[in-house]
Amino acid sequence: MIDLDRLLLVGAVVVIVAIVAARIGARAGLPSLLLFLGLGMVLGESGFGVRFDDADLARALGFGALVIILAEGGLTTRWADIRSSTLLALVLATVGIGISVGLMTAFGYYVLGLDLWIAVLLGAVTSPTDAAAVFSVLRHVPIPHALRGALEAESGLNDAPTVLLVSLASAVAIGQPTHGGVAGLVGLILLELAAGLAVGVGLGWLGVQILRRVALPSSGLYPLAALVWAVFAYGMGALVHASGFAAVYACALMLGNAQLPHRTATRSFVEGIGWIAQIGLFVMLGLLASPGRVTLYAVVVAVLAGVFLTFVARPLSVWVSAVGFRVPVRHQLFLSWAGLRGAVPIVLATIPLSEDVPGAVFLFDVVLVFVIVFTCLQAPTLPFVGRRLGLLDDRAASDVEVEVAPLDRISADLMQVRIPEGSRLAGVEIGELRLPQHTVVTLIIRGSQPFNPAPRERIRVGDELLVVTPTAQREVTEDRLRAIGRGGRLARWRDGGRAP
Repeated sequence: MIDLDRLLLVGAVVVIVAIVAARIGARAGLPSLLLFLGLGMVLGESGFGVRFDDADLARALGFGALVIILAEGGLTTRWADIRSSTLLALVLATVGIGISVGLMTAFGYYVLGLDLWIAVLLGAVTSPTDAAAVFSVLRHVPIPHALRGALEAESGLNDAPTVLLVSLASAVAIGQPTHGGVAGLVGLILLELAAGLAVGVGLGWLGVQILRRVALPSSGLYPLAALVWAVFAYGMGALVHASGFAAVYACALMLGNAQLPHRTATRSFVEGIGWIAQIGLFVMLGLLASPGRVTLYAVVVAVLAGVFLTFVARPLSVWVSAVGFRVPVRHQLFLSWAGLRGAVPIVLATIPLSEDVPGAVFLFDVVLVFVIVFTCLQAPTLPFVGRRLGLLDDRAASDVEVEVAPLDRISADLMQVRIPEGSRLAGVEIGELRLPQHTVVTLIIRGSQPFNPAPRERIRVGDELLVVTPTAQREVTEDRLRAIGRGGRLARWRDGGRAP
């Protein structure tokens, strides 16, 4: 029988240690995800002796964790930040991946002397950027919204084609070729990606309609419903042989940007679940790894492959993908350097491992070294690179946090607006907000003191504003508050009454 008491104790200790590691990683400028991976290695057969070598289970658990991470990414991403970059991100996630895989395959086969299919798999598993690494690192770097949006959207979309590519390449490597050759493979990848996006958008729209109209008995059920609905989209996508990863990201993106109640609570909830998924994923992958098995040859191959990918394949794939979008050279350079790898390459490496592809163990060791070395190189240097390229704005205003609760009986919404450090709402008078008709600031909570504000009352950093607005005016009100938060009291109405 399973000793549940001991299992819960050990699990709680591991998570507590991981949370402390996350704090240490934040101070050191390193992705805490790597510290979780190291924690798994310490617990594994080379450390405390916990043995875990089930590649099939690792693959299943890894895919499950990626679903949660992608759902969290979609639910916490603002569409306004990525809208202008979506097409570029889609090209990076398809054409860019194809170019990178092709270049890496040629380098692995002709320069490193790898077996052809191991070279193909090496290119396929290392080319995609990792959503967990990108979301956790980039959101703390003050780069332009469009640039961060392109990287976030790319990391959310490129899992879909690469999972299919690695699966098909693994099948070919063990003597199960696909029909149609390369053209058929490309067509199948694009078809599944498009179908997955369609499923995600359709179910996302349906989920929005349902959650808007159903009054749940507890506010805590709204975040749970949003997350579970996004996971449902993954399952439906997989059921109809579409890309479940594309479906879950598209569905979560729609849910996260809809006028749903308790969005701040939803964001906090899914961020917590996302951290649990990331901790569990990296600790599990650390358990699966065997540092004592890694040879000097694997280290050399990993470093050479990483250098080629980072300084040749990734920049070329970005350049070709960005040709038609007039992306500035500075942005292209940052896109190239910020292509972070994390859990995704290691999870993808479990596919050939579970399929018993010849050389899959060696490939897994190479990918493990690759991820550790180049994540440690790239992630901490992103602020430095961004500053040298003139892309950082340390004075950029922080967006206000807006929480919304429905007031069903009067068809209105109660908005709770928090004023963060750096917001240009600070110093603006209540009367200068110029909010829509019938929208009022009913209360300001300053410190622990609530009071009803006069029109000449100035807003301060740290204030919480309670704003009541008709449901039909909520989006305009929120846009107006964000516009003043970014542009100050002179921000004006545009586009038919919406804030810029």
